[in-house]
Amino acid sequence: MVPQIPVVDIGPLRNRAPSGTEDVVEVIRDACGTLGFFQVVNHGVPDLLIHRVWEQTRNFFALSRDQKQSLARTEENPRGYYDRELTKNARDLKEVFDFGDVDQPHLSEDDPRNCAAVDGFNRWPDGLPEFKPTMQEYFRACRDLGLTILKAFCAGLGVAPDAVERHFVPKHTSFVRLNYYPLHDPLESEQAVGVTPLGDMALHHHTDAGALTILLQDDVGGLQVAWSGRWIDVEPIDGAFVINLGDMMQIWSNDRYRAALHRVLPRTQRERFSIPFFFNPAYETNCTPLEPLGREAPRYRPVNWGMFRQRRTDGDYADVGKEIQISDFRVGGH
Repeated sequence: MVPQIPVVDIGPLRNRAPSGTEDVVEVIRDACGTLGFFQVVNHGVPDLLIHRVWEQTRNFFALSRDQKQSLARTEENPRGYYDRELTKNARDLKEVFDFGDVDQPHLSEDDPRNCAAVDGFNRWPDGLPEFKPTMQEYFRACRDLGLTILKAFCAGLGVAPDAVERHFVPKHTSFVRLNYYPLHDPLESEQAVGVTPLGDMALHHHTDAGALTILLQDDVGGLQVAWSGRWIDVEPIDGAFVINLGDMMQIWSNDRYRAALHRVLPRTQRERFSIPFFFNPAYETNCTPLEPLGREAPRYRPVNWGMFRQRRTDGDYADVGKEIQISDFRVGGH
């Protein structure tokens, strides 16, 4: 029987209600152990803010190519605009705009705390005065939602809430990505000068590298999650966020939770937009199975998040061979 992607009312979690919380945790725990995907409603992010975020996202991608390219990411600063990202060493049919933590100052390249090739600094487009404040407000709302969901993850594992939260407070390395999936390849005219050809997906199959992802998707659809040899559609639900686990959460859970393989199908009738918030720990975090889960027999060697994120990022922007995976850190026999 094909499992259903649950839609979870997380109001009891947000309100710390005396009743209902255990039921919510149970549904989330079951979803984390099967598909690794679920959707949440009553999440506390205002509808008006979501409307403004969609409006500003569409305004940004409607800018001229020259305006967007003025914010193009570089080797020195990976935040900003990009239109030739690779997944599984194949180019995705999409344009993206990335920005990171809006409350932590940029660290200089010679600061030892800075994972330089991953961090960078935020840049904002000219001519869109509401873009920056809207995105700053949205980032903070997603961070707060992420902390609420982390507590539910820990409760489902039977570990203390701060077992994971301490890797995100006061410092974390999360970022927001604005995705635009056009109907046609904007780089088609550049194929003759060395642009990597498109693959067969708008976004190729992958797992997310960090702890969890909070995704706002429009009504077009196309997101799919792998399960038992087939692909299951993650149907858009108005006002809901899609939540999926990342690789670090799978390690922390000692494989009780699943970082789900997912992809996005190419669209032929309508362009698509989506906005993932990647909730990631501090770079110095060394991820290992949480106590007491690790006593069962740890299935992973320690994984430094800064190193893992760096090597995954390298594979996103250049064809550098096999992407790093958490399977590379599995203890033999598991």
